[in-house]
Amino acid sequence: MKGDHSLTLLDRFYIRYLRDEESAGFIAAVANHYTVGTLERVVKCGSNLSRRGAVLALGFIGPFGCNHVLGRALRDPDRAVRLLAENAIREVWFRDGSESHRQQLAIVARLNGAEQFREASDLATQLIDEAPQFAELWNQRAIALFQLRRFKEAANDCHQTLELNPCHFGAAVGMAHCYLELGEGFAALDYFRRAFDINPNLVAVKGQIAYLQRALDEN
Repeated sequence: MKGDHSLTLLDRFYIRYLRDEESAGFIAAVANHYTVGTLERVVKCGSNLSRRGAVLALGFIGPFGCNHVLGRALRDPDRAVRLLAENAIREVWFRDGSESHRQQLAIVARLNGAEQFREASDLATQLIDEAPQFAELWNQRAIALFQLRRFKEAANDCHQTLELNPCHFGAAVGMAHCYLELGEGFAALDYFRRAFDINPNLVAVKGQIAYLQRALDEN
């Protein structure tokens, strides 16, 4: 790294965050000096250190509109940027829609985490009727439906998630698993590849692609 005189203000905030791990201070400092638009520009063309700080900041404060910038950052040449982008983009997926819908989505996600899949599916269905453009609602219902072994319906919800949010590698992976359960290996392989193309950091998916390709070649 160059001497301290070459560091931007964002670089300094990021280094301080790495040292202190104090997220509230980092968020406040960045918000006082940078707009979301400026952070997005830094993600596209800043130094490695600046891009890391900008991606981290967008994960904390960025709206859903940052989705595509963070989606491109999943393929950044810097590994740290890529890993930060994966965490950040998962956060912004929950920031679409109204405040009320975001609060209800958090409940759906908690229900899925608690393995209360029927309740999660029912609440997600109600919310989808109210906010059909909120991609993460479809994804969370897909998770619930998959666990309820309603694989065709889950695949349909994964498809809708990807229609609304082409950066949603999680839905692409989910679609692949639905197709595996439905006995459609070639379709599953296509969606594993799509997920890996969106997010090349998915090491497990890379292994699944290789394994499934060998299995299909042998048949």
